[in-house]
Amino acid sequence: MCLAPRAKELKSRLGILLHKPELAHRIGAAGKLQLGSRQRDSSREVLEWRESFDQLLKSKNGVTAFHTFLKTEFSEENLDFWLACEDFKKTRSKTKLASKANRIFEEFVQSEAPREVNIDHETREITRKNLSGATSACFNEAQAKTRTLMEKDSYPRFLKSASYQDMTKQAASRGTSKRLHT
Repeated sequence: MCLAPRAKELKSRLGILLHKPELAHRIGAAGKLQLGSRQRDSSREVLEWRESFDQLLKSKNGVTAFHTFLKTEFSEENLDFWLACEDFKKTRSKTKLASKANRIFEEFVQSEAPREVNIDHETREITRKNLSGATSACFNEAQAKTRTLMEKDSYPRFLKSASYQDMTKQAASRGTSKRLHT
């Protein structure tokens, strides 16, 4: 199968989603999902994302597709914060833990942060206090609130989006054509 026409089709479809030029760099990441979809499992994977938000977050391709969608809504900071927290939890060095915690707090949590996430004042203050004795759990409450917000708000819109609907149609048609050819 020749990938060039498929790549052009994908680029065209994603181009419609990308309203701003600075979002164009995401075409490559989302394109990998489509172009790599020749693998037997990827069709199933795309369809599994609608089963639960956890299924989406477990999938590297799902996170990429969801992030691309969030960029079109200018709300990717929630997922970026959640991912930063997941990475933060893997930090073992006490020194790095404290510096990473401060960096995450300054970027996402403090009032007027450059990429401020939508959390309540109480959670923000709890997180601020947690920084004094930074542990891998200091962002747990803020991360949980952000995750819930994405699951209840952004995730349902993602599932209804034209981009996800196109992916599921392609996945379903690949599944049908595989059954016909086997």
